[in-house]
Amino acid sequence: MKHETDSRRWRMLVLLSAAELLGMSLWFTASAAAPQLQALWSLSPSETALLATAVQMGFVAGTALAAVLNLADLLPARAYFAVCALLGAAANAALAWAPSYSAALGLRFLTGMFLAGVYPPAMKMMATWFRTARGMAIGVLVGALTVGKAAPYLFRVLEPADYQSVLFAASGCAAAGALLVAWGYREGPFSFEQRPFSWRLAGEVLRHRETRLATAGYLGHMWELYAMWTWVPAFLLASLHEHTAHHSNAHLHLSGLADGLAFGAIAAGGLGCVWGGLVADRIGRERTVNVAMAASGLCALLIGLTFGGNPWLVGALTWLWGFFVVADSAQFSALVTEVAPRHAVGTALTLQTSLGFLLTTVTIQLIPALVQQVGWRWAFAVLAFGPMAGIAAIVRLAALRRRPH
Repeated sequence: MKHETDSRRWRMLVLLSAAELLGMSLWFTASAAAPQLQALWSLSPSETALLATAVQMGFVAGTALAAVLNLADLLPARAYFAVCALLGAAANAALAWAPSYSAALGLRFLTGMFLAGVYPPAMKMMATWFRTARGMAIGVLVGALTVGKAAPYLFRVLEPADYQSVLFAASGCAAAGALLVAWGYREGPFSFEQRPFSWRLAGEVLRHRETRLATAGYLGHMWELYAMWTWVPAFLLASLHEHTAHHSNAHLHLSGLADGLAFGAIAAGGLGCVWGGLVADRIGRERTVNVAMAASGLCALLIGLTFGGNPWLVGALTWLWGFFVVADSAQFSALVTEVAPRHAVGTALTLQTSLGFLLTTVTIQLIPALVQQVGWRWAFAVLAFGPMAGIAAIVRLAALRRRPH
């Protein structure tokens, strides 16, 4: 029990959270710089979307490679994290000198692949320090990385005309996160049980009903999450333009205000993750994720109706959406660890993550196509189908878990 009250665990949680915040600032740099990159290479909306999709694909590839090679168990955790963060920083910074769109796509893919060595390992590193209050600790860690993903839009507010500054600021943050972990992190007293990925177990995981339902809930969540994060900044800017076109007395610095509101919409998820961790420990994971999905799905349906309206009303609703859209994220992983066969947890988590991030590539590409067809007023409504399907899966899972065995 001494380890449960070891004050060093809070220091390690702060250190890892800071490192995650700094490291994950690489994720949306191309999205934040999209207007300049779109003009530079005369990109269509779908080509612009591919800059975000490439990061998702790189992350899937990096996660799968790490799982198959069992890198998290073969390499020292802090070295693995630090090297991947530094390589991600280098790939991201190189985008400033990318000679072509195809080169930019390759660099974004590499950035996502290296980020697979920043996000999942940090969860395991945190778990070596927390056995009690783990739900809260996971919430804090995921909250920190969510704020990190919002950071490029804050950099844009500070340097609105210079996308290279956004890239270099994010790369500098990731390098600082790497040094922070390399210098300050130490392994905790709770060794993490090794359950590596196994192709042999993949079929068993997919046939296991509880794991399948937990994964289905996660997929509903992921259908919405990254499409919202990727396209809310463009929605906010278009909404501000629409508002000023109909209100001649409105004097707004449109780009700066849109970037500030976009930062808030994504960063609000940091508080949402902490809320999700605390509430899940109290009322259960199934109820928590269903409340979050119901709230975020409702926001997806309503947000388009505010398009072109009062900027502060639009901003407030996107911030509320941002709070709930990721509040349940960490709890889905925790659910899989609880319901999957004990000898196949590593495989179940890898499949869950890979399938989820692959699904995000569909909706990231879908939203700009819908905007061209039906406009911003209705484009986001399609994202509500994810939470609806996710809730249905988790309701069935909760009923199954209540049955006597």
